[in-house]
Parts: sequence; structure tokens; C-alpha cells
Amino acid sequence: MPFREINSKMIEATVLPGQRLYSQRGAMLAYKGDVSFTPNVQGGQGGVMSMLGRRVANEATPLMTVEGSGTVLFGHGGHHVQVITLSGDTLYVEADRLLAFDGSLQQGTMFLGAQGGVMGMVRGQVTGQGLFTTTLKGQGSVAVMAHGGVIEVPITPGRSVHVDPQAYVAHHGDVRNKLSTALGWRDMVGRGSGEAFQLELSGSGAVYVQASEEKL
Repeated sequence: MPFREINSKMIEATVLPGQRLYSQRGAMLAYKGDVSFTPNVQGGQGGVMSMLGRRVANEATPLMTVEGSGTVLFGHGGHHVQVITLSGDTLYVEADRLLAFDGSLQQGTMFLGAQGGVMGMVRGQVTGQGLFTTTLKGQGSVAVMAHGGVIEVPITPGRSVHVDPQAYVAHHGDVRNKLSTALGWRDMVGRGSGEAFQLELSGSGAVYVQASEEKL
């Protein structure tokens, strides 16, 4: 499902007969054509188990199914919108970051403990990130939300990328992540902050970083 960026905070989606997309509820700004919006109670293509996983952690984000024929404008809360195109790989992103995504993508839920064991759980508690991360896999587009714009940072074998957990938006590819500690200048002058903890990502892929330490 193609998304066209209208500006940094709005996208236009083309809805075609026989196809569908999912969006965060309340994200529709305007539309043209014969388009329907239906509350989705199963959490997209991930089904009931995907939905239950997030509800256990109180991290479910309501979605709506968008179908028909026409165009729809999406935006939410004045947040910056970044369109990510997947070519068969998997995107890892927190559910509340999702603005809209192609209905052909396979949606699932991954427990952070599966990527880093106990440290994955610690990461969720310490940094404020969810313990359950949404996964989207396949061929299609995803529109994610962020504060202050987004930059894509490549991750290559042998060269890890360290990211402030509060600035992390999403990542894709064959990437491992773990929580590491670091002594930053703020700690040295007695102003401890998130810089004391970093996400270390290694492997092959890319991570998306926002220009802010503010959560959505």
C-alpha cells in the first residue's frame, strides 16, 4: 500500500479495492472516495495471540482496518512521520509508534527477553520501552511516528551502533540488541540521565533514531 508524504507530519495513503491497511485509531485526518474504517479487535494480522501478548503488558494500541477505494490523509498528535519500506525483512517497532501500515505485512509480537534474555527485560523496565515489541514482516510500507524528525543509521557487521534508549524508534534486519551502561558527562557533573544506559545494536540492518529523548 503506497504512502505519499504530504509534509513531515502527514501522509496520504491510496486505498485500492481488495486491499487493506491498518492505522492507529484517531489517525485519520481526511479522506476522499468510498473508504470504510472498522475497529480492529484482533490486533492486525497477528491475530488474537498477538493482541493478548500486548494486553498482558498493558501495551495494546487500538487499530482500525481501512478498506475501500480512495485516498486517506493520516497524522497524529503533530508527530513527525517517517515512511519505512520493507523488502521481505522484519521491522521491530513499539506499537504506539505505528501510524499506519500495509495490510499485507505479517504482524506479530516479540518479548524483549527473547533478544537479550534478562537484559531485554531490564531494558524495558529501566528505559521505559515496552516489554513487548511489535514486528512487521514482508513486502510493504510502514509509517511510524517520532519527535523532531528521524535519521536512519546503518548497522554493519563488526561495527556496533549505540543509541540513547529514549531516542530509539525502530530497527530492521538481522540485528541483536542489548542494554549497556556508560558514564556520560551528565553523570560526571551530577546530572544523571538516560545517557547512563545505551542500546547496543550489532549485526546487519539499520536503526531509526529520533531527534529527541521524548516518548510519544
